[in-house]
Amino acid sequence: MKGAFLLRPDSRRGEWTVEGPYLRGHAVYAMALDGRAGRQRLWATAMNSHFGTVLASSDDLGKSWAIPEEPSVAFPEGAELSLKQIWQIAVGPDDQPDVMYCGVEPAALFKSTDAGESWAPVQGLLDHPHRKQWMPGGGGLCLHTIVQDPSNTDRMLIAVSAGGAYRTEDGGKSWRARNKGVRAEFMPDKHPEFGQCVHKVVNHRSKPERLFLQNHWGLYRSDDWGDSWQDIANGVPSDFGFAMAMHPHDPDTVYIVPIEADVFRVVPEAKLRVYRTRDAGASWHPLANGLPQESAYENVLRDCMAVDRADPAGVYFGTRSGKVFASGDEGESWQLVADTLPPVVCVKTAMIAS
Repeated sequence: MKGAFLLRPDSRRGEWTVEGPYLRGHAVYAMALDGRAGRQRLWATAMNSHFGTVLASSDDLGKSWAIPEEPSVAFPEGAELSLKQIWQIAVGPDDQPDVMYCGVEPAALFKSTDAGESWAPVQGLLDHPHRKQWMPGGGGLCLHTIVQDPSNTDRMLIAVSAGGAYRTEDGGKSWRARNKGVRAEFMPDKHPEFGQCVHKVVNHRSKPERLFLQNHWGLYRSDDWGDSWQDIANGVPSDFGFAMAMHPHDPDTVYIVPIEADVFRVVPEAKLRVYRTRDAGASWHPLANGLPQESAYENVLRDCMAVDRADPAGVYFGTRSGKVFASGDEGESWQLVADTLPPVVCVKTAMIAS
């Protein structure tokens, strides 16, 4: 909430150094590294409570930043909308190295075709007839998740809190709600066409049609790109939560951090545990070795869990109390690598050749 921090491990991911804060005094809700076309460009949101939100970039891994005086991500005149926050930054397909996406608040999807120099809203979603009926979640009316299909660049799924999941099959020209089976516990109709408060959606490159969804009450899997969803909250202490991360090599393995309730947003029993499924949601098992199991009144937000591409995979998450935990063995054991940071609202990983 006060800037960006870069955590670097040694070769064994045992010792960590903390660099920063970069973008001092700015809230950084989203980050991404674009390593396409010979670039090594770090992108980050920079939100100042007085001057608003801009998209900043660094070509030297944080040592220096380009911060525009005027926001490059902005609604056009006449849209009667004003940018409040950039919640997600996503690089596009490898074969389209200049394409990028941003998910913003109020909920909209922006696209760049010149490697982030300029941005325009995806008009098909901006003009969607459901849009005026979307209601803000606790964090605002935000488009926070962008799920791409590596096998079909015209297909994408996005998630809005609280609008639900929507999918395009024609490169963004049209969008259809994809929430069948996902409940909206806070609405009179528990299974509306749209209006669900989706918290996170993930998939795997090797099996992109299989999606996992953490909802505002509810944990789900879809095997058909969101056409239908089935409940997979089997053996978790709560099906409320925010964070969700996909294993980099195994499409059956997913990590979550359950939260006790929407009215008491801390981990159940004040025990900090990550839950992992290795069978696509048929069962979930707690991972707690190295994590505090007493008086841990912690919350982990939607973009505060990430994995790296190493083998074995590293798993990382940050908390609202400013702690960052790391596992170098796929969650079997954990270590505290930072414990006095400002509230953590985003954790991202990148593997960079030295």
